[in-house]
Amino acid sequence: MFFELVATIVAGFAAAGMMMVVNHATGKRLPKWLTPVAAGVAMIGVTISNEYGWYDRTVGQLPEGVQVIETVEKQSFYRPWTYVKPFTERFVALDETTLRTHPDQPGLHMADSYYFGRWAPVNRIGVLVDCDGMRRAAITGAVEFTDQGEVTGVQWLQARGDDALINAVCGGK
Repeated sequence: MFFELVATIVAGFAAAGMMMVVNHATGKRLPKWLTPVAAGVAMIGVTISNEYGWYDRTVGQLPEGVQVIETVEKQSFYRPWTYVKPFTERFVALDETTLRTHPDQPGLHMADSYYFGRWAPVNRIGVLVDCDGMRRAAITGAVEFTDQGEVTGVQWLQARGDDALINAVCGGK
């Protein structure tokens, strides 16, 4: 966030400086208001670029085996350009390298999921997915596992058929 703020300020100063040079080269024939307008437009442009570039930069830094399974796009009245093209504000990724199944419970899977948000810390949550029952649950301190792979102390969430996490783990069952 700090570096984006610095980049925005630098862009404003650079655009203002360029306008001052152009104004000087034209014999100071340009209106005076053009310099702050150019700085403002440059700052808004850098801000928009950072908003739309965040998702691609973040996904590009994910390690191999971590796949994006769901994105959330946003539109805001104070960002009128988002009505033309919404930007991705947050997304969920599944770490497929952590996918585990107990041999006695083939329909029950466990994996790590990551929740990314713009201006928010990354949250890692262990999840259980019951492919046969089309339900999922977060792994909390109350969850216990038996040697046979049975799970107790879990609060299941019955999901819709289009649940991205269940479809990613279960292969679209």
